[in-house]
Amino acid sequence: MNRLCGEDVHVVIRVEGRVQGVYYRATARQVARELGIDARPINLDDGSVRIEASGPRAAVDRFVAWCREGPPLAEVRTVMVREVS
Repeated sequence: MNRLCGEDVHVVIRVEGRVQGVYYRATARQVARELGIDARPINLDDGSVRIEASGPRAAVDRFVAWCREGPPLAEVRTVMVREVS
């Protein structure tokens, strides 16, 4: 894995909108891998996606920025990010 310099962080991301059935989870895993971070997306019963992601702050920040856009078929409405220890 390519690790970018900087402090490691762990975040929980909740993405709302049209994010299930549009390859959001699969694409999120691919993007995370490319950024060198660990991300575990899961579908929630309410139609949102929850992602736990950890790695260097700069890479996680890039991942969160991607989450706000998502894959082409997604329609992201809201992204909430909470840093956890």
